[in-house]
Amino acid sequence: MPVASYEDELRSVGLAAGLDAVGVAPAAPFLGTRRHLEERKAAGLHGGMQFTYRRPERSTDPSATLKGARSLVVGARGYRRPSPPSAAASAGPTATVARYARHDHYGDLRGGLDAVAVRLRADGWQARVVLDDNALVDREAAYRAGLGWYGKNTNLLLPGRGSWFVLGSVITDAPLEPAAVPVADGCGPCRRCLDACPTGAIVAPGVVDARRCLAWLVQAPGDLPREHRVAIGDRIYGCDDCQEVCPPNRRQDRGADDGAPPGEAVVAVLGVLDATDDELLERHGRWYIPERNPRYLRRNALVVLANVGDPTAPAVIAALRRYLASPDPLLRAHAAWAARRLGRPELLAVLADDDDPAVRAELAAPAPPGRTHR
Repeated sequence: MPVASYEDELRSVGLAAGLDAVGVAPAAPFLGTRRHLEERKAAGLHGGMQFTYRRPERSTDPSATLKGARSLVVGARGYRRPSPPSAAASAGPTATVARYARHDHYGDLRGGLDAVAVRLRADGWQARVVLDDNALVDREAAYRAGLGWYGKNTNLLLPGRGSWFVLGSVITDAPLEPAAVPVADGCGPCRRCLDACPTGAIVAPGVVDARRCLAWLVQAPGDLPREHRVAIGDRIYGCDDCQEVCPPNRRQDRGADDGAPPGEAVVAVLGVLDATDDELLERHGRWYIPERNPRYLRRNALVVLANVGDPTAPAVIAALRRYLASPDPLLRAHAAWAARRLGRPELLAVLADDDDPAVRAELAAPAPPGRTHR
């Protein structure tokens, strides 16, 4: 029997620890990626997003995280799970959560990468795990490690398995043999993700304007842009539309269920609006919440309430009244939008003497498209 290479041994360690794919890439700087980040940031396409845009010189250079870095061991862990049955109508309006955020998939990914790092350290090498932070552009590392190709929606697609994966790396000074060649593009002429985006945020193949991307907007600080609030629909965190229509993902959806729990696919909108700060952070603290301030979860919930709530339901009206009297002008302004969207302008009388600029601007703006409960 041939002796397995060290790279194969590391791959086996990662797979045994729960990773679905493992590859190796050189730790040379991602010069092209840095250029793209800087160009798109200069054009405003980052929409104020920080993450790897904050310091491109760091997030595209593994040696900025580990001095003397020579290799990356890159891992992927799948997060596609069947959705649970829809919540009962009696539970009130519900909001959807993007698939990657329904469970701590990054925690599971870290466990697999940690196992690889432990093996490297045991063999005398330095190793640093990085994932879902500002330290490294995970998709570029995975592309260089031969795990997949870039889709037109900028997600990385694994051959035969699609893009329902979280990604991360172990940066090491071990001199590992990298993947021979990158995975060839598998999208061809398909443009379903571009056509399905609710706000047209995929402005060109491989280019996303974060100022229109719902997945970013519900995480961004400040007001939710008025022109995109209707498109938010029932999303309280994340957006999966461009992945849901992707043919490789749809084929994967027909595959066997691995038996893992689906996680929290929906949350009760009124529950979010009724909860205390501590309760919201305890329930949803692993989500990215701007400034760790639960006001932004409530902001999102008010927009969802306007889009899916029953304007005749006493609990909905009570929530609107409460937030129209909120001491937080951000929430008063979004509650005003919600009341107008739900066709309850009589509730706005409480704001007649409100002198906050954001609230006055909301009241002066054109009324949002109305809707009726069915």
